[in-house]
Amino acid sequence: MNKIFKLDNVSDYNKLVDVETLHPLVSVIDLSKTINSDRPHTHLNFGIYAIFLKDLVCGELGYGRGTYDYQEGTLVFIAPGQVVQITRREPGEQGKGWVLLFHPDLIHGTSLGRSIRDYSFFSYDTNEALHISERERKIVTECFSKIAYEIEQRIDKHSRKLIVSNIHLFLDYCIRFYDRQFLTRVTPNKGIIEKFESELEDYFSSEKPSTDGLPSVGYFAEKLHLSSNYFGDLIKRETGKSALEYIHLKLINIAKEKIFDTSKSISEISFELGFKYPQHFTRLFKNETGYTPNEYRILN
Repeated sequence: MNKIFKLDNVSDYNKLVDVETLHPLVSVIDLSKTINSDRPHTHLNFGIYAIFLKDLVCGELGYGRGTYDYQEGTLVFIAPGQVVQITRREPGEQGKGWVLLFHPDLIHGTSLGRSIRDYSFFSYDTNEALHISERERKIVTECFSKIAYEIEQRIDKHSRKLIVSNIHLFLDYCIRFYDRQFLTRVTPNKGIIEKFESELEDYFSSEKPSTDGLPSVGYFAEKLHLSSNYFGDLIKRETGKSALEYIHLKLINIAKEKIFDTSKSISEISFELGFKYPQHFTRLFKNETGYTPNEYRILN
């Protein structure tokens, strides 16, 4: 079994690739100047944030169910708590690119610390990495260079603020780049919407609502082989609704059809749709339509 390297601190990763630690909480590393392990597989358990920019194909990275072949100009985001497997095609194969590492303590008490959860791409699977253009790559490397410059200076009262501000700026640019990627991947995205719609139809036309209850966003993300965050962000950008809102919309449309069947009570219909309690169904239906199920039945 391959050894898992625990990376609780920035210095732990620096030691792994044999580079000097200039700042205890943040590091920017040129991967072409690092020493790679001769092990074909390296498992890393991250206790820090890491963003990899790969310039050339140099191996595979695996997280969760998926693996991803690095392509030129690819950004992969790793959050504390994730275990990543790096597989090299050749022993000792040298990588090219950059990695930005920062400890959670660096951003505690800052605006970035308060908003870090908004950067949902830290929870995307590796096959949902960000592919950047040459122009976008220049922006990324400029941000990395500014952070590296501050790290190389003598630490003073301005250092942390400037470093965190540049990390914050970089992550905001990445939100823009992901928005662009969602737009430029129109065909595959439409395919996902169609598959989502099909999965919704299959779920609500089966016995699953009665036995398993209401489906979660995570259920459909797994069906479509996507992380919950990526799936949710994609649905929001493509439809203007959150994935949960989209599920509720589908559910209400099915409920409207069922309500026309007067041989069934509203309670029976609510159980068929996956609700444990009829009052929960009534509340959701009224929130979406402005009428209770009984009022809707009478009106129609």
